[in-house]
Amino acid sequence: MLNVPAQSFPAPDSQQRVAVAGRSKVPLKPGRSLMDWIRLTKSGKDLAGLKGRLLEVTEEVLAKHNKKDDCWICIRGLVYNVTPYMEYHPGGEDELMKAAGTDGTDLFDQVHRWVNYESMLKECLVGRMALKPIAAMKETCHTIAEEKEVLNGMFSKPKGLDNSSKELIPSYDWFQTDGTVTVVIYTKQKEMSSESVIADLQEGRLRGEIIVNDYSYLLHIELSYAVHEDIIVQVSEKVGKVELLLKKKETLSWKGLGQPLQSHNTFDKCADRGLFYRKCKLISKSSVSHDTRLLCLMLPPGTHLQVPVGCHLYLKQTITGTEIVKPYTPVTSSLVSKFKDLTDNDKRHIFFMIKIYPSGLFTPALDCICMGDYISVSNPEGNFKKPKAEDVEDLFLLAAGTGLTPMVKLLNYSLTSSSSLRTAKLMFFNKTEDDILWRNQLEQLALNDTRFNVQFVLSEPNAGWTGKQGKISLPLVSQFVKRSKDDSKMLVYICGPLPFMEQGIQILQDLGTSSKEIHCFRA
Repeated sequence: MLNVPAQSFPAPDSQQRVAVAGRSKVPLKPGRSLMDWIRLTKSGKDLAGLKGRLLEVTEEVLAKHNKKDDCWICIRGLVYNVTPYMEYHPGGEDELMKAAGTDGTDLFDQVHRWVNYESMLKECLVGRMALKPIAAMKETCHTIAEEKEVLNGMFSKPKGLDNSSKELIPSYDWFQTDGTVTVVIYTKQKEMSSESVIADLQEGRLRGEIIVNDYSYLLHIELSYAVHEDIIVQVSEKVGKVELLLKKKETLSWKGLGQPLQSHNTFDKCADRGLFYRKCKLISKSSVSHDTRLLCLMLPPGTHLQVPVGCHLYLKQTITGTEIVKPYTPVTSSLVSKFKDLTDNDKRHIFFMIKIYPSGLFTPALDCICMGDYISVSNPEGNFKKPKAEDVEDLFLLAAGTGLTPMVKLLNYSLTSSSSLRTAKLMFFNKTEDDILWRNQLEQLALNDTRFNVQFVLSEPNAGWTGKQGKISLPLVSQFVKRSKDDSKMLVYICGPLPFMEQGIQILQDLGTSSKEIHCFRA
């Protein structure tokens, strides 16, 4: 397992077939790795099968290419011949065939949203989907009018929404002093969290994104004049007001805030927004185990980004000319600290615990990055709901290998923020003692907080191991998951390789655990 994007989701009802959202990897034939695919795309071979031509593809034509030896798939209006990619796909041929001859955008977003398909499949491009006459006339998103009307420094609201929806849409205004410009976003949301605000100031462009439940409001402007690169974000949580404070480089009066950029003043579903990246500097790298590193990245001065508990980020690197993107769950810098809440004391740095796979493509490249080099980091993603963890009384964590990563922030949050928590127990599965991540810190945390208990389970222990042995099983889990009282509010989180999670869910269901009490962090 590479690492774990911390996107939680409820386990299926016990009456349903046990499954974990996401895809499992299948064994690939020799010579069918990601690196082999990249080499093939650069070989000059005609992978699209059209000798360089691009087509306008109708739905009828697309539907005819629905076989393994002739498979076309549409993703966001672009059609690709994925036939040559079949043997290289980590999820197997059957996964691709689910979208054969159809628009696979929704399926792609469910499982592969983070994958840079445009780079991976550019040599397989067949062409664009032909627009239907009616569809061609529809607006693709809610944007302001082309004339970009300005009313007292505030752009008009997006058009195309009904009156009730418009009342929910954030709006913004701006004002200035001799040395500053302040952009004010009115979210109309009570209890607005600072974690829901993502702001980036890059090369004179201001991008502010506000997350409102499953929706995203975007402010995106080319500023009229130069400002200093740092940005100050202030959130009035109770009234839902967000202020972005910019410092002018010159003392002069701005006649306007600037020119709107793509997707400015739009209010769309988060899943439709797309990923945005900023370059973060690597400032430290240390070994957690023989094959796992702790990387510390520093955010740019013009970025405000706080990663919520249970969310993951995407790291992007260009390797041999191809952009490769992988999801990772940030961790805190340590499990043991003099600070009550680590997240409140370090808002400029992001830490990743990453296992290095020598035969892989992405992680060895990460391991070779030098101090001071940059890594592209996306906005946070995930659907973890804090309220579920706020009133929990008994918290049980089942983790295998780097499945520990989403548990780190969850532990920190629960132990520092939950007034109802009685017990927090972690059962941590690994092969050998050398594979146990942060063993000393976990043991120290158990000494520091009597509510926390950790149990290590090894599948390949040495002769001197006196702890628990084996793999996840009914006897182990039944002794581990026990309520402190019959009616206590309980949550069980599980994370690790796909077989580990599927087996864990089945065991929990066999023990009578409610599906509402089981949550997986998708691997």
